[in-house]
Amino acid sequence: MTAPAPPPLTLAVAAERWPIAGSFTISRGAKTEAAVVVAELGDGRHRGRGECTPYARYNESVDSVIGQIEAMRPLLARGLDRAALQRAMPPGAARNALDCAFWDLEAKRTGQPAYALAGLAALKPVVTALTISLAPPGDMAAAAAKAAQRALLKVKLGAPGDAERIAAVRAAAPATTLIVDANEGWTADNLAANVAACAKAGVVLIEQPLPEGRDAALAGIERPIPICADESAHDLKSLPGLAGRYDAVNVKLDKAGGLTEALAMAAAVERLGLTLMLGSMVATSLSVAPAMLVAQRARFVDLDGPLLLTRDREAGLVYRDSLVFPATPALWG
Repeated sequence: MTAPAPPPLTLAVAAERWPIAGSFTISRGAKTEAAVVVAELGDGRHRGRGECTPYARYNESVDSVIGQIEAMRPLLARGLDRAALQRAMPPGAARNALDCAFWDLEAKRTGQPAYALAGLAALKPVVTALTISLAPPGDMAAAAAKAAQRALLKVKLGAPGDAERIAAVRAAAPATTLIVDANEGWTADNLAANVAACAKAGVVLIEQPLPEGRDAALAGIERPIPICADESAHDLKSLPGLAGRYDAVNVKLDKAGGLTEALAMAAAVERLGLTLMLGSMVATSLSVAPAMLVAQRARFVDLDGPLLLTRDREAGLVYRDSLVFPATPALWG
């Protein structure tokens, strides 16, 4: 006998806003709340959820992402599954929400954790960075001093005076491992001086110093510190073009379009001989939970989004010292 077809999936989608503690500031500006979109898939007995963060840098908005997800409603009613989703939608935040909802739904249906469905061993806690927002040197030093006991800090740069900023942070947190994220804020003219200042401060990784599409200068400079692609790295197709300019790649589910492609990207980064970093946007634990599957194989992990909020959702991830622990099924997967 032929197995009965699975029931058509129902879809619910909603925008949510989560206040940030203070503000989150990078070279492109500041924000005081995380605007996320949550997609929920149901089969009548089980439901799976996925969260994404629309990002204006990639021409996304809450409305545009909701529109992309809503456009999948007829296909879901006709049996769209996770594999077909990869072909039906382009990489980006909208596909991420639906892809992660599919993973969660499959875990709930089968009673197996998402890591087992992905063929992975049981998840372990990982060390995550805590972000120091871009600000005057004194303010950044004060923030670093409060977090000086943490194993890893991610320092936002990308504005005039960055040499003073990173020196101030290092003085305030002398024993902490530092990574820097310039968010495309440097130029070919100040690149060497800023890299030298970071090297003097003992920085171990620099993310996206130059704008995407204007990063050819990276191939022609000495790199005393590994350079990591973030905005220049999107999906699988973007990876081969990074060779010679970057030493590492920051994979994010919102850029990749979900856990499915992020897992494939992680494997491809390793095959290319590049270092894997795993990051996320400022969001709740529902967004970060699927990323924990990729974080298991990453050299650098930046999953502090929920720590930057004034509150997290129920059953949120547990953060203890510098560690973030895997999700429970009550949250995701």
